[in-house]
Amino acid sequence: MTANPEIDSILQRGADGGRITPEEALLLYTDAPFHALGEAADAVRRRRHPEGIVTYLIDRNINYTNVCVTACKFCAFFRAPKHKQGWAHPIEEILHRAGEAVELGATQVMLQGGHHPDFGVAYYENLFSSVKQAFPQLAIHSIGPSEILHMAKVDGVSIEDAVIRIKAAGLDSIAGAGAEMLPERPRKAIAPLKESGARWLEVMAIAHRHGLSSTATMMMGTGETNFERIEHIRMIREVQDLAVANGYQDVPVEQSHDVGGFRAFIPWTYQPENNHLKGRTQATTIEYLRFIAVSRLFFDNFSHLQASWLTTGKEAGQLALHMGVDDLGSIMLEENVISSAGAKHRSNLQELITMIRTAGRIPAWRDTWYEHLAVHHTPADDPTDDRVVSHFSSIALPGGGVRKSLPLVEAN
Repeated sequence: MTANPEIDSILQRGADGGRITPEEALLLYTDAPFHALGEAADAVRRRRHPEGIVTYLIDRNINYTNVCVTACKFCAFFRAPKHKQGWAHPIEEILHRAGEAVELGATQVMLQGGHHPDFGVAYYENLFSSVKQAFPQLAIHSIGPSEILHMAKVDGVSIEDAVIRIKAAGLDSIAGAGAEMLPERPRKAIAPLKESGARWLEVMAIAHRHGLSSTATMMMGTGETNFERIEHIRMIREVQDLAVANGYQDVPVEQSHDVGGFRAFIPWTYQPENNHLKGRTQATTIEYLRFIAVSRLFFDNFSHLQASWLTTGKEAGQLALHMGVDDLGSIMLEENVISSAGAKHRSNLQELITMIRTAGRIPAWRDTWYEHLAVHHTPADDPTDDRVVSHFSSIALPGGGVRKSLPLVEAN
């Protein structure tokens, strides 16, 4: 209970699984007492995940090129076409990195890259089919709507045709990449050459209709208003409503992985180094934690909420477990995009598990679709592979780190 009956009513309805409006979400974000907000969000987590499990993943982000024509102002990873520091890795290098990931227990790869002017649908068909043929056990959770729009434009085909072809080639799931901020004003301010937020969501809806599930993301801290932050999640919730209404979402994982809809929401914070925005605005830890809690209350049609310890730090990541979060993301064996903008937080498998356990939760290793691969009920159940370290930044090395082996960094 708080001193405000209106806030009390909204918190109680949200905690009980009722729908809250965008206007109510904004009121909670700006005015609800911090602890009451977190308690209500955690009630949603306990109802959805009563076993008290918090999951994690082992994966590797593999970049196929840093060449990009979009030139987003917050990005420190891309290089313009014909830039002397631009590169595109051959398939052999990508398979080498995927093989290293498999040896360390990864169940997923995220293939990411820039909008290369020469890469159409056929390039991605070859990329996905090559990885899937060599490592059928790996889930390919990769690219985003922006890349799909770009490849379709390069080849002059429809979005639907592109989605059908890359799914047939081996793409298992679409990442929430490229969402950043979906409302028009902040999106144009930070990524004027990128598609609109409505178009981004349209591609996601097409993918969901064809049985490709995905994640949804949001980047906080580039000068957007509180209203625009809430508007971002409103736009996503409407697309998820469509997936639920059409039966694309909430099919039990043991029945089929071939089902659309958003599996999880993953907000993260803008990193200020080596990019044109230069850190003029940033989200505070409290802003992030409050938004995490509001998101858990607002997304009554989402199963999972993931904290981004990579951008906020491990302490904030652990605190988020008390604000409605049920997933701590991954030990990323390699990550370059956010790292090149200044994300310096590192961890290892044992440390991530300890973060979960000391928050009073039960750690569980999951796959891309949140199926539990191993539940660590007691410390005796914990894995002990000290090679699983996050994360190596290959772009710090000449030529993008070609043929350099994992791991090259140690957790702090």
